[in-house]
Amino acid sequence: MTRTHPVPTARSTSSIRAVQAAAVLSALTLLWQFVTAGRLLSGDQAPHGAGAIALHVATFLLLAATLLHARAGGTRWPVAVSAGVFVAGFLQAALGSAGNMGAHVPGALVLTVGTVWVTAWALLRQPGA
Repeated sequence: MTRTHPVPTARSTSSIRAVQAAAVLSALTLLWQFVTAGRLLSGDQAPHGAGAIALHVATFLLLAATLLHARAGGTRWPVAVSAGVFVAGFLQAALGSAGNMGAHVPGALVLTVGTVWVTAWALLRQPGA
């Protein structure tokens, strides 16, 4: 039995490009969060707090892009992972605001794994191939 792959359409090609862009933006924003986390030790919360807002926006864009890609005939599991990352970001913000670093730091690893997973998947897609 042979398997055939569906021929990508212009719609799925452009939708994977949107996923790739949103995934890279999310990963870069998450990297910013890691860099600014150290500044919290000196009492400067502004960059990390602003980064949290940017991360909410970036992960929302990632969720929207993966949803549009799935609706265009693409893979569906990235929608679930992106939704988990989006929701986990708000939990992270609440834990960080409450000062619960015992849960906030491991939560950052959950965000990282989900974001990197979707980013790696998106960047390995071959649009138009």
